[in-house]
Amino acid sequence: MKIKFDNFELNVETPSKLLQNKKYIFFLHGFTCSSGDWSDVIDKNFNPILIDLIGHGKSDSPKDLDFYRDDSQLEQIKKIISHFTDEKIILCGYSMGGRLALSFANKYAGNLSGLILESSTYGINSKLERDERIKQDNAVCEYINTHSINEFVNFWMNKDLFSSLKKMPEEKYNSVIESKIENNKIGLVNSLLGFGTGIMPSLIKNLKKIEIPTLLITGELDKKFTKINQEMMNEFPNAIHTIINNVGHSTHLENPSEFIDRINQFLSDLK
Repeated sequence: MKIKFDNFELNVETPSKLLQNKKYIFFLHGFTCSSGDWSDVIDKNFNPILIDLIGHGKSDSPKDLDFYRDDSQLEQIKKIISHFTDEKIILCGYSMGGRLALSFANKYAGNLSGLILESSTYGINSKLERDERIKQDNAVCEYINTHSINEFVNFWMNKDLFSSLKKMPEEKYNSVIESKIENNKIGLVNSLLGFGTGIMPSLIKNLKKIEIPTLLITGELDKKFTKINQEMMNEFPNAIHTIINNVGHSTHLENPSEFIDRINQFLSDLK
């Protein structure tokens, strides 16, 4: 379904039937990804709401950069949530979507009964490091603008961060690649310029104020984000960090059954 905003529409995928007695989990994908990446983690124990973030998937890719900034995207998510329920929900975000989910929890914790962050971060503390990351993201934007979407996806997926994805069955890996190629170049560039890791304010000092139950998920092979999430767990008042063996950054793609198990355990602990 499409949810209309003043100047654009966002695509949201849902099951054909939503169950009244089940928790809603709203899923936010990562950069270059889409709602379809969550298709293998749908489960009967919760109502999954899969959002194509602005500039991705079947959602619109407006040229106005302001729609991609933190505050605007948080209001977009808030409106989508209110379309489905007035009750508290669980927000689950992967990588870029995890940063967005954390930003939402920082501003609207009262709307959440739980938070799930997969392979994500609180931002970058050092201004020098933020400036360097912005330069790197600007270089990626230049690459996107001067190459075809196929060339960019090939460049992006050859990063070490995603190397373990190539261990997936060839058919599944090709499906992931095809979904990325369907993205819009304007949407990808604006996503980096409006909500890149260097642009996002560091929330490390805010984690102590986020008291809702929080599940942090990382892959064993993703040493960088596993270390970051161990640090985050020690800052959250009510968080656990679970590590899925033999997978990297994209745990929900590499081992969806284990990912579902961790979520279902988290849900049972909420009761």
